[in-house]
Amino acid sequence: MWLKTIIALALSVVSLQSIAENTSKNLSFAVVPQQSAQRLAALWGPILADIHKETGIKLQFKTAKNIPEFEKQLAQGNYDFAYMNPYHFTVFSQSPGYKAIAVRKDQPIKGIIVVAKDSPINSIEALNEKTLAFPSPAAFAASILPRANLKQKDIAITPRYVSSHDSVYLNVAKGIFPAGGGVQRTLNNTSPEARDKLKVLWTSNGYTPHAIAAHPDIRSDIREKIQNALVNMKNSAKGKELLAALKIKKGLIKANDSNWDDVRDLKLQELDKLVNKK
Repeated sequence: MWLKTIIALALSVVSLQSIAENTSKNLSFAVVPQQSAQRLAALWGPILADIHKETGIKLQFKTAKNIPEFEKQLAQGNYDFAYMNPYHFTVFSQSPGYKAIAVRKDQPIKGIIVVAKDSPINSIEALNEKTLAFPSPAAFAASILPRANLKQKDIAITPRYVSSHDSVYLNVAKGIFPAGGGVQRTLNNTSPEARDKLKVLWTSNGYTPHAIAAHPDIRSDIREKIQNALVNMKNSAKGKELLAALKIKKGLIKANDSNWDDVRDLKLQELDKLVNKK
């Protein structure tokens, strides 16, 4: 009897130590580099600090120098948690197996094409034979959707990839490119110097927005704590303020992998080579 009790107590101590070790470890939380690292850290740092306060789990902000590098890191499973675009999730949920935990509520993502406010271009047909700026080849709403729409309408353009949404807006505002792809949220968040010189020429249909996802090796109890902290953030005044800075209007809800079936139905192939290298 005493032996069983001692064994049970020992196992309990080991279990508690395991939980303590995993929750005290700095887990990475990576954000797709749609904007500068400084800007993303300013927006997401307070969110991660709030999660730490609520759960005791430390999340270290990460990003990458550009979107293609971010994609490579996801393919290698180098992030514990990540905020990734819808297409990224459909790819990296297969390999290495990221699991969706949260998504914006009632706020579908739409691609846009922007031009300068004083531009004579007033239709997408006028973009024929022009060179347009995009963040990266696999940026879902800011690159894939605009390019697909232009191709569908037989509008021939030459894409140039400039690393981030902010770079697109700045290049178009300066007149370096006549137009470029983005999304309304990052346009709203970009510098006033660029934003105030731009107008939206075209908007796509809506799709399930960015996923917040966990690496498959993250323990389920830790995953659920992070998920609950994100979902419950909208229930406090401070949480609403933090989410509003990210232009997340109605908060976050729990997500399932099937939420992104609308994106899977597009049968995109831009990242097939990256995944098949593994």
